Amino acid sequence: MKTSSLCTPYLLLVALGLLAVLLVVPSRLHVDDLGVLCRGADAKSNNGGHAVDEEAKEFSLLVGVLTMPKRRERRDIVRMAYALQPPPPARVDVRFVFCNVTDPVDAALLAVEIQRHGDVLVLNCTENMNDGKTYAYLSSVPRIFASSPYDYVMKTDDDTYLRVAPLAEELRTKPRQDVYLGYGYPMGGQPMPFMHGMGYVVSWDVATWVATAGEILDRNDTMGPEDLMVGKWLNLGGKGRNRYDLKPRMYDLNWDMDNFRPDTVAVHTLKTNRRWAATFRYFNVTAGIQPSNLYHLP
Repeated sequence: MKTSSLCTPYLLLVALGLLAVLLVVPSRLHVDDLGVLCRGADAKSNNGGHAVDEEAKEFSLLVGVLTMPKRRERRDIVRMAYALQPPPPARVDVRFVFCNVTDPVDAALLAVEIQRHGDVLVLNCTENMNDGKTYAYLSSVPRIFASSPYDYVMKTDDDTYLRVAPLAEELRTKPRQDVYLGYGYPMGGQPMPFMHGMGYVVSWDVATWVATAGEILDRNDTMGPEDLMVGKWLNLGGKGRNRYDLKPRMYDLNWDMDNFRPDTVAVHTLKTNRRWAATFRYFNVTAGIQPSNLYHLP
C-alpha cells in the first residue's frame, strides 16, 4: 500500500502562500514597521538562539545596514554574520535599509524577505548612495521608532562586518547624549571632523536633531559624500561633541587580506564572497559547527 507524505499538504500551503504574496505585492514598496534581526534582550533571539537576561540590558542600539534590492546574496551573508555572534548585554536591532522599491521583481522578492526575516526598513526616498539616503535614514528613525526610542543609532554598510559585542563594550561606558562614534577621519588639521562611512554611531538626541534641523535642507546639505556630510551637519550645528575614534579597531581590509585584528570592532570593504569567507575564518565563525555525516567541510 502506498503511504502519502505528511509533508505534501504543508508544501502546498507554503507554495500557495508565496504565490499570494507575489500577486498582491505593489510595484512601489514602502514599509515602516517591521521586525527584528538581532535583539540581545530577547530570551531566544536570532543570535544563534542565545538567551540574554532582561536585567543585563544596559542600553539599546539600532543598526541600519544600508543596502540595495539586488544585493540579496550579500544580505544573506550579513544576516548570518549577525545571527552567529554571541549576544551583547544590550538590545541591538539590525535592519536592512532601502529607499522605495519601484521594480516589480525586486518588490516581490523583497516582500518574501520581509515575510521570512522581518528585518527590512523601506524609506520614502529614491534609491541612492550619496544623494540623501543617509539623511532619509537618520531623519526618519526618530519618527518611526518614536514609541520605543533607542539610546544609539548606527549607520553601516553591507560590506562591513560589525562585531556587536566589542561595539557594545565601547558604548556601555560612553554618555547617552551628544555622542558621535566611529572611525575618525582627519581633515584640514582637525583630528576627526567626520566619521568614515563604514559605520558610525550617534546618540538618539543627535538623530532627533537631524530630523528637526531645517538648516540641513535649507543648505541642500543632503547631497554629497554621506559620511562627510553627516560630519558637516554636526559640526555646523554644534552636535556630537562627545566624539570617539575607534581606529585602529575599525579599518578597511587590505588587498592581501592579512590585516585582521583580534580586537576588531568593524572591518570594511568585504565586497566579495572570498573576503567574507576570509573574515569568517579569521574570527572562527564556524568553530562551533557540530560533526555530522551529512556534510564534510575542509
